[in-house]
Amino acid sequence: MIGRLSGILLEKNPPQLIVDCNGVGYEVNVPMSTFYNLPGVGEKVVLLTHFVVREDAQILFGFGSTEERHVFKELIKISGIGARTALSILSGMSVGDLSQAITLQEAGRLTKVPGIGKKTAERLLLELKGKLGADIGAGGAVASDASSDVLNALLALGYSDKEAVLAMKQVPAGSSVSDGIKLALKALSKG
Repeated sequence: MIGRLSGILLEKNPPQLIVDCNGVGYEVNVPMSTFYNLPGVGEKVVLLTHFVVREDAQILFGFGSTEERHVFKELIKISGIGARTALSILSGMSVGDLSQAITLQEAGRLTKVPGIGKKTAERLLLELKGKLGADIGAGGAVASDASSDVLNALLALGYSDKEAVLAMKQVPAGSSVSDGIKLALKALSKG
């Protein structure tokens, strides 16, 4: 319903903000990653939002990037993960760190987030695999289109997400697709 807010930042009380949009003050909950990148009070701010309507509340969540909002929406689709938990996950780790943890299936990184136990972390890894993995910039290793093509080629050859991402770390940025595949295969053959 409300997809974007643009206005003046009136208050900053983590994780809540008040944004004045032409005389109407919207309370918005944001992850700490967005909070740290906000302008000062009294300055103009633009947030992408997600509006949650529950039986007992109507809550507006704000994000500084489309990636954050996308990840938030994917997280709240998972059974047992509510909006507050999703906000906590995004506050505890960046989108890149989360996607890398999913690609490498590292539950230990997720359990460092307050409120996420081992079983919840494993369920998150299972549910999000293929939805948020390597395609959302696994720690910066998959940034360009060529790198993405190399990673997809390795996956098509039958290598696991973890093997492919680790091999991608051996490929210099800016490599062509064919050179990238050769270097990645060379790195995989050594392992």
